[in-house]
Amino acid sequence: MAYFERGFNKTPSAGAGASVRFYKKKWFKIAMIFVAIIAISGGVFAWKTGSVLQKISSGGFLQSLVHAIPGVEDKLKGEDEGRVNMLILGMRGDNMPGGGLLADTIIVASVKLAENPAENKVSMISIPRDLYVTVPGTQDKQKINAVHYYGEQKGKGQGLEDMKTAVSEVMGMPIHYASSINFSGFKQLINAIGGIEVTLDKSFEEPLQFNEPHVCDSSVFTVPTGEYEYKKHTTRTGKVKVVAQYPLCTNPNTECGGDFKLPAGQQTLNGDQALCYARSRVTTNDFERAKRQQMIIQLVKDKMLSAGTLTDFSKINGVLDSLGDNVRTDMQVWEMEEFYKLYKDMPDPKVYQRVLEDSEEGFLYYPGESAAGYILLPRGDNYDRIHEMAKNIFDLPAQSDIKPK
Repeated sequence: MAYFERGFNKTPSAGAGASVRFYKKKWFKIAMIFVAIIAISGGVFAWKTGSVLQKISSGGFLQSLVHAIPGVEDKLKGEDEGRVNMLILGMRGDNMPGGGLLADTIIVASVKLAENPAENKVSMISIPRDLYVTVPGTQDKQKINAVHYYGEQKGKGQGLEDMKTAVSEVMGMPIHYASSINFSGFKQLINAIGGIEVTLDKSFEEPLQFNEPHVCDSSVFTVPTGEYEYKKHTTRTGKVKVVAQYPLCTNPNTECGGDFKLPAGQQTLNGDQALCYARSRVTTNDFERAKRQQMIIQLVKDKMLSAGTLTDFSKINGVLDSLGDNVRTDMQVWEMEEFYKLYKDMPDPKVYQRVLEDSEEGFLYYPGESAAGYILLPRGDNYDRIHEMAKNIFDLPAQSDIKPK
């Protein structure tokens, strides 16, 4: 105490005086405030990250605490077998009109693990929404995109589980994890990372889909077209009979401008443009749409893992904001962290791509008109060839009609 009294309350020595003047400097106070803000922001950011991950995960909080204990093994499902399989779903979103819980994007992403992380491989296999499957737990047949909807009617989160079951049967391999993202989250995510850069060899246009008629309702599709959708039933003798008809209407508030266009050449797509591009299918088809979706996923992944995003606090903050209310997964928080570590250590891995479609190479066929409308079935009426392809995808030649990234 005597020292401090001599140094600060009485006549100071030259050294002590310099020290006093140093602490009174305006720039020093500003610097200390800046350091404090960074420290607080870092704490808030860490809290926010943990909060968002807990929100999107259906895994238990206690499990995450257990895996935070030193010595507890953090190993992903499938890691011992050398392959981790993740189901990725895209949909309009809960409480959204137009089939908000129908999974219209269905992609199985796999990471094949090697002793050297630099030799890890990645695959993406797209399943069309019209593949006709058995709804898990029932004898009912439905298009695979409806499995998520029927699962959610049983209970929150059951949609992901039922989709994993159905897709596992199609692919002939376990689906370890599943995640879904809705339209709003997709757009926000793209905008948060500053858009994605695409290069088109020729101009792109979808003039039909976003003014497409649907069954009339009281809130969205309200402009009558004078046309009808027919519900049909196939009798025991194989005859198709019309058992009901529903008037069709269009939406007065057209999506994507009604006639969605992109010019040829290099350009940056914002969230709205990227979503419209990813959804477009009527003028082309569902299979071409699946190829575009795979390309967009790769572009988003590259942009998110780039230094320009990872070092930009505002972008990372925007990414977190886009996820909380719009993404759901059955992964626990520690599993998400482990999966991220696994992927970020892979230096630009080659991606092996497939789209199941109605060709010999695509393993599916159109059986003709059915009571369920347009459907697709596996060639040979079993999944054997698809199972073989999924198992050996990393050793097969590339699908001939998919342009490599």
